[in-house]
Formats: sequence, structure tokens, C-alpha cells
Amino acid sequence: MSGFDFSFYRKSADYVKSIVKDEPETAVILGSGLGDFASHISDAVSIPYNEIPNFPVSTVPSHEGKLIFGKIGEKKVACMSGRFHHYEGYSFKQLSAPVRLFKLLGVKRVILTNAAGGVNESYRPGDIMVIKDHIKLTSLSPMEGENLPEFGERFFDVSDMYTGKLREKALKLSDGSGLTFHEGVYMYFGGPQFETPAEIRMARLLGADAVGMSTVPEALTAAHCRMPLLGFSVITNMAAGVIPNAEITHEEVGQQAGLISERFSAYMKKVIENL
Repeated sequence: MSGFDFSFYRKSADYVKSIVKDEPETAVILGSGLGDFASHISDAVSIPYNEIPNFPVSTVPSHEGKLIFGKIGEKKVACMSGRFHHYEGYSFKQLSAPVRLFKLLGVKRVILTNAAGGVNESYRPGDIMVIKDHIKLTSLSPMEGENLPEFGERFFDVSDMYTGKLREKALKLSDGSGLTFHEGVYMYFGGPQFETPAEIRMARLLGADAVGMSTVPEALTAAHCRMPLLGFSVITNMAAGVIPNAEITHEEVGQQAGLISERFSAYMKKVIENL
């Protein structure tokens, strides 16, 4: 993937538009273990990532690797079942591709989900954190290099990146979901290794409530495109050192996500139907 000019991204969008005629209103990117939501999309049309020109492909086994279009209730949606990560070898610029595709397809808002480790000691596995802000210590950015004005300005504001009005609505809609909700700060780590206990102590001191290996590149791209954004972290485990001598595994992350997938999918449907 080289030569990231506007035509590079438009080629992806032109291909998708040749297959999908309806313009989706909301786009959803699903995190590890959260693919069950995609099964709730009606009138579904699926496009494998490897068929979309200039688009990355998922290499994580638990990520399906399909772009799905259809409806949640009466709302038109686009859903990525499987996402991309920097640790797979993709640059932050390459990680801008999904949200830029959504922008060119006419999507009005983006919802990001992820599986995360709990740093806040009041959190428990199975809880949901509505992301209100993030911390990224690396200088990497999906906007590095030449700016593409068709998407956004060279210098852009991120003070309300995780859109306050959407967070407020999401929290109000949590009543009756059977899930425990928080609002907190997500901290990005590159992975693929889980964080060390010392890194988690640092994250807590800096004000992080949860940690993970995704979401931030897509969130920054949405902010650059001036697209309203809603982010959810599913707390699938407590981060390193929070529970003494507890080993963290990818299998544990998937299992915990699976335990709440039905309730979380029902909640996500309710959110989309009320946007």
C-alpha cells in the first residue's frame, strides 16, 4: 500500500459503491470477540476485505475479515467484522483506510468497539466503558505525511473526539441492558504483547481506566474527517498486576467477550436504532 493520495482511497470506495447502492448512516468497527453483533444485521451484503482494492486484510484469527452492509431495525449500517492493528505490520496511515472509506461512502457517524484490560480497580470483567478520551504516548499518527484536504484540515481539534452528545445518549440507553457501564479513559499500547505490571501502574497514574491495542488510529481518522464518534471498551480482563499472579491470555479475552456478546449486541442495536 503506497501512494496514499485521494485516488487511492477513492478506488476502494468506488468498488464498494458498485456492489452496495444504499448509503449507510452508521459504521461500526468490531473488536476482538465481539463479532456476534454482525449476525444481527438484516438484508446483509458481505464483502471480504481481500476483494476491496487498496484495503488491508485482518491477520488475527478471531477477526472474520468482512465488510457487511445492511440494516439494524430501519437504520442503514456498515459493519467491519474484524479490524486491523499496528502490531500486524500496518502503519498508522494504513490504519486510516476503513474510516476514510466510510467517509467516502457517506457515513454520518462511527462506532468503535474493542476488548480492553481494566486498569481502574473498580472495574470488573464484563463491564462496558464508554470512552470519553484516550492517551497515546507514541508520536505515530494516521495523518502523518502529506495532508489530504478532501478528508480534513492539516491541524485539527480532538478535544471532543469521542463526541459528548453521543456518549450522553449511550449512557442513557444503558438502562435495562443487564450490563454495568462506566465512562473512562482508554490508553493505547502497540502490542501484540500484553502490558507489563509496571506499564499498568504508569497508565493508572496518568489517568487511564482501560488499556488496549486498537481504536486510537480509527478515532483520530474520524476526528480528522469531522465524523461524530462513539467508542466502547468491553472489559474482558483485569490488566497485568491488578490481580496478583494472574496470567492474561488471548483465549481469556475471547471467552469473556463471548459471555456478554448477546447482551452487548442487543444494547448496540438499541443505540443504533436511537441515533
